[in-house]
Amino acid sequence: MTAAQSSTAGDAAPPGGPAAPDATRSYGRGARILSVGIAATGLFTFGYFAVSSHVLPAGQYGAISLLWAVLFVVISIIYRPVEQLLSRTIADRVARGLHGSHPLRVPLLVQGGFAAVFLAVALALRTQIEDAFDSSALFWIFVGATLAYAASYFARGYLAGHRWFGLYGGLVLFESISRFLFPVAVAVGLASGQTAVALGILAAPVVSLLVVPWALARHAGAGAREPGAAGLTLRAGAAFAGSVAAIQLAEQTLLNAAVLTVSATASTAAAGVVFNALLIARAPLQLFQAIQTSLLPHLAGLEATAGHAAFARAIRVTLLAIAAFAAAVALVLLVAGPALMDLVFGSGGHYGRVGLAVIAVGMGLHLCAGTLNQAALARGHAHGAAAAWLACAAAFVVWMLVPVVDDELVRAETGYAGAAALLCALLWALYRRGGRAAA
Repeated sequence: MTAAQSSTAGDAAPPGGPAAPDATRSYGRGARILSVGIAATGLFTFGYFAVSSHVLPAGQYGAISLLWAVLFVVISIIYRPVEQLLSRTIADRVARGLHGSHPLRVPLLVQGGFAAVFLAVALALRTQIEDAFDSSALFWIFVGATLAYAASYFARGYLAGHRWFGLYGGLVLFESISRFLFPVAVAVGLASGQTAVALGILAAPVVSLLVVPWALARHAGAGAREPGAAGLTLRAGAAFAGSVAAIQLAEQTLLNAAVLTVSATASTAAAGVVFNALLIARAPLQLFQAIQTSLLPHLAGLEATAGHAAFARAIRVTLLAIAAFAAAVALVLLVAGPALMDLVFGSGGHYGRVGLAVIAVGMGLHLCAGTLNQAALARGHAHGAAAAWLACAAAFVVWMLVPVVDDELVRAETGYAGAAALLCALLWALYRRGGRAAA
């Protein structure tokens, strides 16, 4: 930390001073607001697919499900990095008392670069993608929605950096409600067909931007903001975003590689069983986005103001809460896991109670790793975090391809938990190093 930064930190929030409890309350309040918004978003997203499945033939509904799955993976990898870059950078500057002239030019260039690369690849693979969707219209909806999410995720990072979590929650809620209305319109006879339902996926990120005028109004009269303000170079911004993109790719690998490898080496039925089991991890990870979104700017602000005790306390409290949650889920699955899986998914799969509990433990370790990952990003250790994620993802893929364990489900359960444990250990070691990385 420079002398100027030390001075700012001393004025803004002395370590252990009154600012630390205020920051902790702000983080907790933000996490609660976002939890409500994201939970409601999950319900409306579930409603979108539930209604769509009733108004479309199975084949057309399957194509829309595939479109959504591919879209979600793509936008997570190419756009969440800039969301986190903006969130960390703005929160860091606000904590230092720099409320204007946030460096938006570099994140805009990085986001634009990711979008341009996506567009080039999508157009080059247009024939293959259209064949996969069995629809030219779905291809253009996929392309349009992916490009629209560039603006949506940019807005999310801007809102999170300022800790405007009410507006952030409103953005994701507007998005899910608008998407849900399209299959409802088909259900009541106002529209018809697959394209009408799929257009909700395109409209959602556009409608979500309705919160932007409110965000701009909050800064009205706060002074001019120069997009080219110093403080974030293109090289540093691109390096951070590239590392987070690698992290997102590795996380998607942990969640999806088992399904893909089992589908390729065994059968689609076995892959479906593995997918169902890993939903135990997917659902909490979706809700954990609320904590991640509020945690990164909180930690970045504490790191900027030398709030090291509050930084450690936020990590400790989050890890303890995750451990308690994961232990409760594991206990429930150990007692009644197979019966619950049969109730939800039917009796087509054979789930072992111990294996399901192992996935719950892996889920807890995965959530802990996500928390430690946010600490690494806040401290500027994005490269080290990315290396840990990529190594664990590669180890998981190798484990799934080498039949050390004959049963595919057991292999996936133990492999996921083992990879999550290794990841958590590596990120814990990175966290224990402490200190902000040199710029």
